[in-house]
Amino acid sequence: MATVTQVRARATELTGRRSECGVLDRLIDAVRAGESRALVVRGEPGVGKTALLEYVVDQAASCRVARAVGVQSELELAFAGLHQLLAPMLDHLDRLPVPQRDALRTVFGLSDGPAPDRFFIGLAVLNLLSDAAEEQPLICVVDDAHWLDRESMQVLAFVARRLEAESVGFVFAARERNGDVAGLPELFIGALSEVDALALLDAVLTAPLDARVRGQIVSETRGIPLAMLELLRELTPAELAGGFGFPGGVSRSASIEESFERRLDALPSETRRLVLVAAADPLGDPLLVWRAAELLGIPARAATPAAEAGLLEFGARVQFRHPLVRSAAYRSAPQGERQDAHRALAEATDPEVDPDRQAWHRAEAALGPDEDLASELERSACRAQRRGGLAASAAFLERAAMLTPEPARRVERLLAAARAKRDAGAPEAALGLLVAVEAGPLDALRSAEVERLRGHLALMDRRGNDAARLLLSAARRLEPLDAELARETHLESLGAALWVGELDGPGGVLEAAEAARSAPLAPAPLRVVDVVLDALALRLIEGHAAAAPTLTRALELFLAPDAGTAESERWLRLTAGRAGGMAALELWDAESWHELAARQAQFARDMGALVHLQLALNLLAWTHLAAGELTTAAQLYEEDRLIAEATGNPSVVHSEMMLAAWRGDEAQASELIGATLRDAATGGLGGVSGLYASSVLHNGLGRHDVARDAAWRAFDRDPVGFGSFLVSELAEAASRTGEVALVRTALEWLSRCAAVTPTDWSLGTEARIRAFLSEGAEADQLYRESIDRLGRTRLRIELARAHLLYGEWLRRENRRADAREQLCTAHDMLAAMGVGAFAERARRELLATGATARKRTNETRGDLTAQEAQIARLACDGLSNPEIGIRLFISPRTVQYHLRKVFLKLGISSRTELDRVLPPA
Repeated sequence: MATVTQVRARATELTGRRSECGVLDRLIDAVRAGESRALVVRGEPGVGKTALLEYVVDQAASCRVARAVGVQSELELAFAGLHQLLAPMLDHLDRLPVPQRDALRTVFGLSDGPAPDRFFIGLAVLNLLSDAAEEQPLICVVDDAHWLDRESMQVLAFVARRLEAESVGFVFAARERNGDVAGLPELFIGALSEVDALALLDAVLTAPLDARVRGQIVSETRGIPLAMLELLRELTPAELAGGFGFPGGVSRSASIEESFERRLDALPSETRRLVLVAAADPLGDPLLVWRAAELLGIPARAATPAAEAGLLEFGARVQFRHPLVRSAAYRSAPQGERQDAHRALAEATDPEVDPDRQAWHRAEAALGPDEDLASELERSACRAQRRGGLAASAAFLERAAMLTPEPARRVERLLAAARAKRDAGAPEAALGLLVAVEAGPLDALRSAEVERLRGHLALMDRRGNDAARLLLSAARRLEPLDAELARETHLESLGAALWVGELDGPGGVLEAAEAARSAPLAPAPLRVVDVVLDALALRLIEGHAAAAPTLTRALELFLAPDAGTAESERWLRLTAGRAGGMAALELWDAESWHELAARQAQFARDMGALVHLQLALNLLAWTHLAAGELTTAAQLYEEDRLIAEATGNPSVVHSEMMLAAWRGDEAQASELIGATLRDAATGGLGGVSGLYASSVLHNGLGRHDVARDAAWRAFDRDPVGFGSFLVSELAEAASRTGEVALVRTALEWLSRCAAVTPTDWSLGTEARIRAFLSEGAEADQLYRESIDRLGRTRLRIELARAHLLYGEWLRRENRRADAREQLCTAHDMLAAMGVGAFAERARRELLATGATARKRTNETRGDLTAQEAQIARLACDGLSNPEIGIRLFISPRTVQYHLRKVFLKLGISSRTELDRVLPPA
């Protein structure tokens, strides 16, 4: 509880912040009323963010308040900030479902286990906060969010976005815009106006002051409240009166920090040492600080001068007046004293409870290279990686490398740290570590590994040509050194070459395929990566028919129940997963394609590999698009976008482009298609994806000549994994523009594929294209066969289009009643899926038969939001509120909140009635 003096001091600091306080008051009132709110308070150092957060704490008297403060020294410790915020609520853990409870216990180091899904951790935190808020409205206050570790920030931002009806509020304070909290409401705190700055001066001055001097103070401090207050603390009345005490500006954080340093210098020596120990401990644990202080011989009385100076308070937690006090205390201390503080904190930390934090303190206290300590940090890195903290793992490995006395071992650890930085989505940091690696002694194997990693980083930076060349070179250099690693690198090289698309030239597709084919065999037994490499090389050199048996074997290995159980195999599957998806598409196996994509996304989540996760999410989104699940695809794209913002890496965007094309959003789709085609190489899969999206968009809009040209430009390249989609667009567009020869070309290609991969998808598509070239009863039978076969697959959009094409043919045959039945089915399916342009095409065809499009089963269903519709469908399918919450990453309470709105809109009173009012799935 704040004292009267503290409240008055904060009121002074809040001079001129009436409107900002009003915003915060409304947030508090909303939380008390049972709603959820989140707000980011943003502004430069010293502008008053911390004072506003303290205002929230003071005003939220009837609420429970949880607090966390970002600390620079903890920036690399995974989930440290999250633990700081949730520590007072861990007694609620037992109320969570077992998987969620285990997830939090694992990331907090309370128990061992595999790294939990990052978004599953978010759901566990959401439910923990929701449960705590059932007892009392809860407000979470996070100061210096820019210094919170990345893992904590991502989870908290995830939770803040999904709060709806939990009586939980979030207030973050940060200096700059943070990608993790992008999209949350923001309150920008600027410098005080001249009038408010003068009012602040009047509130703290104890004697009259010359107006010109008052104006100079405001000008020099540029209206930054903390700078003004610190300046006034330092100057004597005589200096203030004459205006001689401030020859230079003191407006920015450096000057504020220097002011705190001068105040710290005035403290007794033992007090300064105590403040330094507190600054070196980001937990704010008074027992730990006092244990460390005792080890250093610092008496309890040392705390009094710091408290009297208004710099530091010891209570339930150790709390600095302002985060800049902590920074000033730590940075201004001599290196030897900082090391002493960390050494004492390490000794005071229980190694059984928190071995990683103890190792970190020991590292900060180290006087020089220490192999034992470096080994302990390496073990901490392994623990961090198991918890899904790749950024923390990289930090531990980097620190371990700096403490490694043996040069070759140092290089190994730096290389491992660079890999972890890469997988955590920090390519620039990884490149910086590679520079250090190359400065050390490198043998042939390590040199090849560096080149391979540079290829990975080039691919992350969308420099496909450089990536393909570097990876191919690295693969060849690895062949005599490590056959298994060489084959893995050949697969990466082939993937990069396919994306770039150049057939000839250094690193081109043909060179990469020939190199892969001639690569030395790996020791038995063959791994999935070996088989898929052989399969893709065969496909590119000898064609689909020759590669089909090997592709089938690769797919079987990917889908084996015990596949990927070892950690190394899981990492291999991340890199080989895209090739596995290509294999499934080459085999026309939509079910396996989806299962592989879902597994790859889960593997990436489990490992915390955000860059891999972005690619996996886009592949998974594509499978949902093909199934007509556009809402799910959009959610996956949004997840990719959030990861891109969090890591600073570009979004993959291809799923967004395809989503816009299927929706028939001509403006957005055309913009994204144009950008993709401009950025992509002439023959690469990036360009193919843009051409495919163009063919989908224009077939839906009825511009079949444009669709035909786009589809042919892509189809003519025989792109791996895309033929199964392109052949449908090409044949449909060519048949509608009278290009019979082009339809026959498509059919001949497809017939060869279907002969070796006779699935319902390939045979159903073949029947449809044959129908384009047939008449009468034969055509009728082929259309029906197409609908029957595609109906056995998960490709709901293709099934709906089969009904549409059959209905259009029936109308041209003057069989209007039969046409209406097929067109109504097509329209209802396409409209329900949100495939707008094709649904409109079906509606126009219905009008031509003299009928109108049926309404979507229930007139009020159109009032449901996308999320309400999704929740209603899942509830209709029998899922409980907690199960729906897990599926959609929201809390059970939010599910219930939305279901009440659904019942009201649909005029029903229970979920048992949903089946009656919702259309079939």
